[in-house]
Amino acid sequence: MAHRGDRLEKITCSICLDFLKDPVTIACGHSYCMICIKQSWDTDETKVCKCPQCRTVFKPRPVLVKNIILAELVEDLKKTGLQAATADHWYAGPEDVTCDVCTERKTKAVKSCLVCLVSYCENHLEAHDDDPELKKHKLVNPSKEPLHSICSRHDEVMKIFCRTDQQCICYLCLMDDHKGHDTVPAAAEMAEKKKKLQVARNQIQRNMQDQEQEVKLLQQEVEAINASADKAVEDSEKIFTEMIRLLQKKSSDVKQQIRSQQETEVRQIKELQEKLKEEITELKWKDAELEQLSNMENHSQFLLNYTSLPDLSEFIHSQGIYMHAWKNFKDVIAAVSKLRDQLQDILTDTGTNTPVKVSKVEALKSEPEPKTRNEFLKYSKEITLDPNTVNLKLLLSEGNRKVTRKNKKQSYADHPDRFTGCCQVLSRESLTGRCYWEVEMRGDRVGVAVSYKNISRAGLSEKCEFGMNDISWSFDCRTKNYTIYHNRVETPVSGPVSSRIGVYLDHRAGILSFYSVSKTMTLLHRVQTRFTQPLYAGIWLFYVDSSAEFIKMK
Repeated sequence: MAHRGDRLEKITCSICLDFLKDPVTIACGHSYCMICIKQSWDTDETKVCKCPQCRTVFKPRPVLVKNIILAELVEDLKKTGLQAATADHWYAGPEDVTCDVCTERKTKAVKSCLVCLVSYCENHLEAHDDDPELKKHKLVNPSKEPLHSICSRHDEVMKIFCRTDQQCICYLCLMDDHKGHDTVPAAAEMAEKKKKLQVARNQIQRNMQDQEQEVKLLQQEVEAINASADKAVEDSEKIFTEMIRLLQKKSSDVKQQIRSQQETEVRQIKELQEKLKEEITELKWKDAELEQLSNMENHSQFLLNYTSLPDLSEFIHSQGIYMHAWKNFKDVIAAVSKLRDQLQDILTDTGTNTPVKVSKVEALKSEPEPKTRNEFLKYSKEITLDPNTVNLKLLLSEGNRKVTRKNKKQSYADHPDRFTGCCQVLSRESLTGRCYWEVEMRGDRVGVAVSYKNISRAGLSEKCEFGMNDISWSFDCRTKNYTIYHNRVETPVSGPVSSRIGVYLDHRAGILSFYSVSKTMTLLHRVQTRFTQPLYAGIWLFYVDSSAEFIKMK
């Protein structure tokens, strides 16, 4: 049997592990299928022609010629019925460990490497042993057990788990390095760990279900907001259309009133003109009669005719015609101007109460920036602080209008909107349109800020701190000076120091101004930019016992 196996090895290609087909013998004496050795050399990344078995290098590439004698020997052996024996000898059966490297029909493994975690047949084992680094690896007899389950020291299956060292070991390790350790069967440890994994998976799945439900609720909220916004737009368009219709009707009525008054005045004047023309004609006739009498030379005839004349005082003292002052339509213009002023006041008041809806209406006007405090108070905004955003070292009071920094943490409920690292707080109210508010400060270094709502909340990074990112602005107030911060840029500000700061925002125009408020108002700094989201008022406190309060405007 051994002799027949040797004969089979001589007619088998070590590359495809099958009978030689069109056998060629290269200079080192090893034989291969012609197609196998060609493919081996063609696919070699080093582009070097070498023998797959003995590694002999050939330069230049040899010319391959079919070995006729070897080809005839292969055909003779095939006819003797040894193919079945070849299969029994080389190829793996159901009970055998197979070679992991073979890509075609699997052959029997003769060794397994505990480092590579791969099993090798005789041919592929040669390549493994030829490499100086791979030769140092631990080789064991092939086993059906997973190679990572075999102990590299004792070649035994690791069926025990050492809880002390948190690793799998074999029974020989238990008697040696792990003697006295807390050990259990690996299967039992796996079962216990799987229970914990199942508990974790159940919790994850519950969390997923809860969050999926929250996503659905949020989607419903989005749909409700969109529907409400669409209806608001539709209703507002109808209202403004009706307003425009009313204004057009009023304009038509005023035009008709002016034309009617114009017609009446013109008709009266024309009647007066006709009357005057008639009187002029009569006076001309009488003047001609008197002229004729004046030209008479016969005194008897003159005096006779003179005595027949009517009283001459009638011609000397004319009665005249009453001229009434015409109305020059100033009363109509005054009424229209009054209506315009009333409409403008209504739109301005509406803009103060509902800034988002009337921001487009405000865009139709071009009002100057306020100058006096009374003008600023026209846009006053009452601001309260949001307990869900306040840092745990800040205490809210005065109806959430005042915030004070403390040494001890306050007891607020957990909330994802809370600032966890920075001693900051944001307002409940969003700020759009024109807004004005005042902050009264106590202590040194208080930051009066505005920010978009999406500012980060967790930790002490610049993404969270007012003024240290591109979505917030912080006006830093100290006892002797001011500084404005935005996007990590620090700008010193000069001006009279006051404990009260006024903040004016024109969201549409992109204006943010800070004022020193005392007996007079002094502009300290103005930001000109473009705001893309609603803003929120913020406070940042640096020292313990410092405070800031949003003032109720009178």
